[in-house]
Amino acid sequence: MHKILQLLSKILNKKTIMTLVPSQALALIKQFEGLSLTAYPDPGTGAEPWTIGYGHTGDVTKGMVITQEQADAFLLQDAQNAVNQILSLVKVPLTSNQLSALIDFVYNLGIGNLRSSTLLKLLNAGNYAGAANQFLVWDQAAGHVMPGLFRRRMAERTLFLAKG
Repeated sequence: MHKILQLLSKILNKKTIMTLVPSQALALIKQFEGLSLTAYPDPGTGAEPWTIGYGHTGDVTKGMVITQEQADAFLLQDAQNAVNQILSLVKVPLTSNQLSALIDFVYNLGIGNLRSSTLLKLLNAGNYAGAANQFLVWDQAAGHVMPGLFRRRMAERTLFLAKG
């Protein structure tokens, strides 16, 4: 489906065409990001970037408070942005589950990490199994394996390999 969207995008000379964010991606993001309706500082810096909702950053300031509806809107906006970025980089067909796993990966680590990754290189070469195993490489912070990141990468890999 994403090949059709890419072709339509070129034909219509548009940068992005709206793609629905799979529910599996939203569930995974919610599971691992958690929800905070009050802005909190980055755990590593104790300050910026401030985060709110389901891991939303960018236009967040200290003391900011949002509603559940705003948190859901930020989530959809951020996940849609991830979809558009992923579809601009991936050159092979993806299942909904594969796209969902990549959305969570990009939501957590950013598009730059996917862009420069062996995961993307293997995926675009058609090596889906090799790409799936690359999720597990991204489980560290400051040179140490983080249990939460390990669980998240395992969940992404499992979803990526699941039928559907």
